[in-house]
Amino acid sequence: MFESKLFSRIYYFILILAVIITGGTIGFVLIEGWGFVDSFYMTIITVSTVGFREVSELSVYGKFFTAFLIISSFGSFAYAITTITTYVVGGQYRKHLREHKMMKQLKKMKDHVIICGFGRVGRQVAEDLTANNVEFVVIEMDEHLIAHQDEDKLMFIEGDSTDDEVLRRASVETARAVVTCLPKDADNLYVVLTSRQFRKDLTIVSRASSPTSVSKLKFAGANNVIMPDAVGGSHMASLIADPDIMEFMDSIRMRGHSDTNIETISCSELPKDLRGKSIGELESRKITGATIVGFKSVEGEYTINPGMETIVCAGSKIFVLGNVNQIQKLIAHFKLDRE
Repeated sequence: MFESKLFSRIYYFILILAVIITGGTIGFVLIEGWGFVDSFYMTIITVSTVGFREVSELSVYGKFFTAFLIISSFGSFAYAITTITTYVVGGQYRKHLREHKMMKQLKKMKDHVIICGFGRVGRQVAEDLTANNVEFVVIEMDEHLIAHQDEDKLMFIEGDSTDDEVLRRASVETARAVVTCLPKDADNLYVVLTSRQFRKDLTIVSRASSPTSVSKLKFAGANNVIMPDAVGGSHMASLIADPDIMEFMDSIRMRGHSDTNIETISCSELPKDLRGKSIGELESRKITGATIVGFKSVEGEYTINPGMETIVCAGSKIFVLGNVNQIQKLIAHFKLDRE
């Protein structure tokens, strides 16, 4: 599909020229009785309008046929040259080659994130994922918006996120999550429904503009629904009410923005000999300096500052707070595979 899109125009004009040359050669053979070589040569000098003399004196029918061949081929040549020049000089050739290279990379990607829409919200999601070294691809239908971005650093697919084929091109079957940031709730709803149809275990986060859309998006299959305006307003109010706490939370909100990070560790990531142990037995603070500040049970319940007797069993997760060096020591101590 992609290669046909890349070379469709070239194939089209090659086919036209092949038909003209073949038809001209056969025409001169039948009308003038010339051999194949002379007929082919006469067709070439006629189509290219170089102005050479005829191979032999033309008959009346031969002159009419030559005139028709000149008129038909001249228009085809002019249109072909204009289109190919626009295709190459206008940047379409480089764009298609870049897309072809990107599609080859996408086929190899696994556990990546698909961002649908690259407006203000989508751009912020991409920035934070980049800070966390998370692979992602952006689906955006506004080619002018894509043209102003650094495509060497970001992977873009130009297309409609609500189109099933576009999601397939983004390798939704092997993605870890879909984040839909489209401005219209109806479009976000369609993306959620389509993405959930592809994968039942896919993590889907959707943007919502209206409070009435939140329940609909969750019912459609979104794991989380975020209202940027409400979240932004609440955050601004919190900065007024208790600025120190909010600034501290902002500093550790995402990895890569500060020296203090929060790391999530699931029980399945731990070595077998550490699974089923209590938080006290893990002794992360004594060995690495990192502190376990949160616990998520199998039922999805969260515990802040869990007790030392809390058991890290299958399906549970722990949240660890520490600086960069402490987190690295923690990963090495627990022998976690975070490559």
